[in-house]
Amino acid sequence: MPQTEKPGTEVAVRTRLRWWTELPLILLVYACYSAGRLLARGDTGTAVDHGLAILRVEKALHLNAEHPLNRLFTQEAWLGVPADFWYASLHYLVTPAILVFLFRKRAEVYRRARTWLMTSTFIGLIGFTLLPTCPPRLLAAKYGFVDTMAQYSSYGWWGGEASAPRGLGGMTNQYAAMPSLHCGWALWCGVMLWRHGGNRLTKVLGVAYPVLTALVVMGTANHYFLDAVAGVFVMGVGYLLAPYVMRAADLVRVRIAPGASLVAARSDGAGSPIVSAGCQTSAGERIPSQRESRPAVAAEPDAAPTDAGDGAPAPAR
Repeated sequence: MPQTEKPGTEVAVRTRLRWWTELPLILLVYACYSAGRLLARGDTGTAVDHGLAILRVEKALHLNAEHPLNRLFTQEAWLGVPADFWYASLHYLVTPAILVFLFRKRAEVYRRARTWLMTSTFIGLIGFTLLPTCPPRLLAAKYGFVDTMAQYSSYGWWGGEASAPRGLGGMTNQYAAMPSLHCGWALWCGVMLWRHGGNRLTKVLGVAYPVLTALVVMGTANHYFLDAVAGVFVMGVGYLLAPYVMRAADLVRVRIAPGASLVAARSDGAGSPIVSAGCQTSAGERIPSQRESRPAVAAEPDAAPTDAGDGAPAPAR
């Protein structure tokens, strides 16, 4: 008998996810992220105008937290240097580490979590393209910001141009500040740690990591406060769109490989799962359908022995 899916249960599209298909997919998304930042080079004057407009809005709303944080990180190297390492490193280390953790330990939630992250990233690339924004550190000195990455570049591998490795600053788009995917990805990591970490420490880290990342991106003068808000907004939109992206991917997969092992179900639990050519035993696992055992069909009368002298019993009717 097929198992009844509980509301909110996600059913795997394939029998199991394979690392050799997931890894190229993750690398492809990261390559698109890097290429999108590089190609979305808007006019510098327009980017500066956007940055100054954000700064004016923040001052009008009394949300300008960048200046005091930046002064603190500039004056206190024991805060500024770790913040620069945080900005240049953890964005690219923590996120993949949590993806690997979910893939290995929480396979039932991995696919949706990965789709959420990817969808939000592509939305962020649209923002980089449509709204090139000059970060605070690249504004003229009269606006009162100091580029801590340049100030403390001798402590790390990054150069004075960007958080990229020294000498590669020209290979990144420094005007891709809105939205802040540093904050967006950190929020995603925080949610995953809170929901799936399994102990109190991971819950604390789940709250601390996105909050500290927001302080770091502002204190290092890489983002405005509203950039961080936009990063959170992008992640929210990506979260809402993720189920639809998964269903669209399922439909594409069915059209490309209609004979593949497939279990399709709505992630909200509405309706019953559709199982092709088999019975579902558990999420993503099928066994061949079994025919009902029926009594053997009696032989035709003319094929059965009719001579009572043969000693064979007459066929049952």
